[in-house]
Amino acid sequence: MKSTGLLITIFLFAGILASSAMADPSEPGDFTSSQFSKSGLCSNCHGSSFGEWDGSMHSNADIDFFYQAMLQEYGAAAEAQELPPEFCSRCHTPIGMVSAEIPPLDGSNLSEVAKEGVQCDFCHSIAESEGIGNAPYVLEPGGVKWGSRTDSESPSHETEAHEFYNESGYCGMCHNIYHPVNNLTLAATYTEWEESPYAEEGVNCQACHMTPGIVGFEENPGKAASTGPERAHVYTHYFVGANAFVTGIMGEGRHEKRAIEYLQHAAEIEVTAPDSAEPGENVEVEVEITNTGAGHKIPTGVTEDREMWLELIALDAEGKEIYHSGGLDSEGNIDPEATIYHTVFADSEGNPTVKVWEAESILSDNRIKPKSSVVEKHPFSMPQNASNPISVKAVLHYRSASQEHINELFGEGAYSVPVIDMATYPEEEKSTPGFGTAGTLIALSLGSFCKRHRKRRKA
Repeated sequence: MKSTGLLITIFLFAGILASSAMADPSEPGDFTSSQFSKSGLCSNCHGSSFGEWDGSMHSNADIDFFYQAMLQEYGAAAEAQELPPEFCSRCHTPIGMVSAEIPPLDGSNLSEVAKEGVQCDFCHSIAESEGIGNAPYVLEPGGVKWGSRTDSESPSHETEAHEFYNESGYCGMCHNIYHPVNNLTLAATYTEWEESPYAEEGVNCQACHMTPGIVGFEENPGKAASTGPERAHVYTHYFVGANAFVTGIMGEGRHEKRAIEYLQHAAEIEVTAPDSAEPGENVEVEVEITNTGAGHKIPTGVTEDREMWLELIALDAEGKEIYHSGGLDSEGNIDPEATIYHTVFADSEGNPTVKVWEAESILSDNRIKPKSSVVEKHPFSMPQNASNPISVKAVLHYRSASQEHINELFGEGAYSVPVIDMATYPEEEKSTPGFGTAGTLIALSLGSFCKRHRKRRKA
């Protein structure tokens, strides 16, 4: 009898452990928005962190006009195709989702705190996660705020340390996305990092996106709270990515500038080209593009809309254009012969689509892995009337969405998507961010080069 009682006790204890380890992700109706504090309250003690977050893409996650336009399209499709209406909102307005203020997707039922997007109290109420992707967070809002420090003390609330806050898996909750029905991978920034040399070296997401380092950890001395001690490092809360389009349109200049800076630290290009050729002779320019600064593929995220491409211009001695690839036409469309680095999804009929809820397969994905390179070869014939020496300019461009898609969503002329120059050869020839291709067409006065020349753009 004693052994039987002991076995029952063991089984009961094991059951308790199993049930506590298998908490379900928070769902609509689990909480009310009144259980969460607006971020302005946090600013009373955490002014620096609040100031960094304010205006970021996290703070604008729900009111981002581009996201909202796509969300309304998704809403119409969700109703017709029986897709979960709260799917996008799990990440973009998590408080609205768990408070069942979504749907409707027009935001008419959202509380003010839910409109703050990915905000302070939400992030610091995450007690644990049940995996990666599609936002499987487990929330415990209330008087305890979760974070990474074991020695935090606050006069306003209790604190609880969780090593999870120092791990990339925290970011991976939202930065992997799977189709809600067919489970197709729609975005995999976390997985791209997990499979990269950065993960092997112990460089996590926070090291680049929550410190001044951009391409690695850099200390940020200061106070995490106004009443707290001086610390060797306090994580920043800009959460910068590559979005200079939405931040720019919304007047968030600090975040726009930082996004451009991140883009310009992500890649390098090397060019190999002859400086002369005889009329009619075949010429080949070779450009190597290397992902030197991103711990994930470039571009990353929902890259069915994002575009990264190379523009190459060759001039003769008189400045006459003898070859041009990757330029934009008068309507902002990329040269169809250029290679665009992004993901192309296909719908059920095999047609390309930028509406991820329609995606059923991946037609192509040619993005560049961390610390990896691709080589583009550009052959052309030397024109009869061209004079030597040949000079070459190469620019790696990026924009958050195609101009064509933005025109379809908002009407022609509503928004101009800025083209950011990520890397330029020669390095000293850089166009102003936002002018992109127009800048490359400014008169080029490039000197003659050696017969074979190579130069690396330095981050």
